[in-house]
Amino acid sequence: MQTRNLIDGRWVGAISGREFTVRDPATDAQIARVPDGGPADARAAIEGAARAFPAWSALPAPDRARIVRRWGDLLVREQERLARLMTSEQGKPLGEARGEIAYAASFLEWAAEEARRAYGRTIPASTPDKRILVLKQPVGVTCAITPWNFPSAMITRKAGPALAVGCTMVVKPAEQTPLSALALAELALEAGVPPGVLSVVTGDAPAIGAEFLSNPLVRKLSFTGSTEVGKLLVRASAQNLTRLSLELGGHAPFIVFEDADLDAAVAGALSNKFRNGGQTCICANRFFVHESLREEFVERLARGARALRVGPGTDEGVHIGPMIDDHAVAKIERHLSDALAKGARLVCGGARSRPRAGLADRFFAPTVLDRCTPEMLCCTEETFGPVAPVQSFTDEADVVRRANDSPFGLAAYFYTRDASRLIRVAEALDYGIVGASDALPSTAQAPFGGMKQSGLGREGGREGIEAFLETKYVSWRVG
Repeated sequence: MQTRNLIDGRWVGAISGREFTVRDPATDAQIARVPDGGPADARAAIEGAARAFPAWSALPAPDRARIVRRWGDLLVREQERLARLMTSEQGKPLGEARGEIAYAASFLEWAAEEARRAYGRTIPASTPDKRILVLKQPVGVTCAITPWNFPSAMITRKAGPALAVGCTMVVKPAEQTPLSALALAELALEAGVPPGVLSVVTGDAPAIGAEFLSNPLVRKLSFTGSTEVGKLLVRASAQNLTRLSLELGGHAPFIVFEDADLDAAVAGALSNKFRNGGQTCICANRFFVHESLREEFVERLARGARALRVGPGTDEGVHIGPMIDDHAVAKIERHLSDALAKGARLVCGGARSRPRAGLADRFFAPTVLDRCTPEMLCCTEETFGPVAPVQSFTDEADVVRRANDSPFGLAAYFYTRDASRLIRVAEALDYGIVGASDALPSTAQAPFGGMKQSGLGREGGREGIEAFLETKYVSWRVG
């Protein structure tokens, strides 16, 4: 297992010599020591990426595509090893980790194929002695800052299209999950990615991020994380007018109308809310259920939540692993205490779980709250944990208004069997991703991203390719 940074094709420690510890969130056991890099390390990686860019961008698109596709194939080959590594540093159940590796590979497969079709175009000129050409060219050196909750897929969703269109990239992974990033980098080298085209720098996030945005060699930064950090990056990007793609916080509503298929709605709620222990940016955070179905929905949701097994992600049959750290558990407890103090009814869960002796105190039972109201913290802030707060409604227009009453606009979900309502509500929701009777909408070939304070730009789909391309207009006088 590689525990050094990959900079310009070489595995190296931090220039300072410092390291930090990576721990298993389920047990607190030390897994590895990795470089605690800083601005100098990031600068070396950026300069290597700049040196590698001319040759990589000049490589024919089919050749780049074959390398990126081979990288994806290696992820599939190493799925079990990568999944176990991810579970050890991030905590998610092993079945979910295997699914994430397959998901990560799908971004590389899509990018490899779609980047072959980064077409320009010709435009009819207004005079006979001119031709107008539009070229699509890679933006240049790019950087990525990726989160801990999807430590492999969020790298390939950014690096796949960047490399496939001819950009080079420096990745800064989350401090909690650097090992997955380093393992992906190993496989990228095996796939034939040349030195400098992909680098990984672990360490001090603010210092490395500052170097990314102050270095004039960097033309674009892609970030997945909190809205608070995203706003800091927007301010810092002004120095060089660095292009940004930002996938930021969410506060997803989940609406169940009176004509919904209740079985499907409950199954969707369980899979959406409790995946990765509720630590996903697009999981439902506010449940709005029509008053005529509320009691039955709450009863069924609680029954399903009680059936979910909590424990270390490596244990057979576990559905919910540990929270990522102690701060995450404290936030869940703060939201829960606030809701109960303001009149919510605890239906199930509501406390830390202790699967067995010898584990860290970071496990939380799947929790369902009924009779929630808009002023509760769990209904105004992203909980990022296994808590499902349920509110009731009676009117379509009112629930859409309440769903939109948030500064965030990443993902929203609703269940109905009325085709006209489906169109009305899908168009009315101010969210970049809408799941209509679909609780798991994310896929490599579709654009992913938010509105309002949930981000800028899109990843995945054709839009994810365009994000790493410049548009150049050439006016050619031929007469």
